[in-house]
Amino acid sequence: MAELVYRPVIGFAKTLFKVWDLKIDCQGSENIPRSGGAVLVSNHISYLDFVFDGLAALPQKRLVRFMAKESVFRHRISGPLMRGMKHIPVDREQGETAYQHALDSLRSGEIVGVFPEATISQSFTLKSFKSGAARLAQEAGVPLIPMALWGTQRLWTKGQPRNFKRNHLPVTVRVGEPVEAPRDQYAGAITRRLRERVQDLLDAAQRAYPARPKDPADTWWLPSHLGGTAPTQEQLKAAEAV
Repeated sequence: MAELVYRPVIGFAKTLFKVWDLKIDCQGSENIPRSGGAVLVSNHISYLDFVFDGLAALPQKRLVRFMAKESVFRHRISGPLMRGMKHIPVDREQGETAYQHALDSLRSGEIVGVFPEATISQSFTLKSFKSGAARLAQEAGVPLIPMALWGTQRLWTKGQPRNFKRNHLPVTVRVGEPVEAPRDQYAGAITRRLRERVQDLLDAAQRAYPARPKDPADTWWLPSHLGGTAPTQEQLKAAEAV
């Protein structure tokens, strides 16, 4: 089937990243299957994460259909693009519709991208994972492909000003080996195992990341356990409770 929207968007993204001179270090793309369905699972620290996750699948000549909140599909600019790329809208009040859409895509041999944390992590650490990705993989009989991104939060993230003038920034992408999702196992147990894999990949991406804050004011993009000033999950929960 012709991809009249997706491939031009990929070309535009690649050109933009060259203009920005982003230093993208992607390893593990060979773990993404060249054919058949799979659920691609990634951490979520930036509004641009789906772009970098999708780029990681290109060496295997695969396109990823991401599950994204329904409001993005209503936007006058992003909406037509999201629909043209055959991404999957998620209306939280009608979640079963999105689930069935994703399941049908997997069964037809597509790769579906999922952010199991559901929202961007402002602490830049892993939040708890929802079990939907594991349940999809179980029901469709496909593997889960764990991924981790680091550095994307420096481009555009929640609670920080968008600044695409930050040229020459490094972005680290790590793709792990498939995680099987047997039907005879609890989705919760598979989800815990999957989260551990993503955490290992995130740790590896952070260790490989070549940049450090240039001054004390530039520590916002590092989590507290790495010496940064990003709020902890506990601090974020306390602020929400006020």
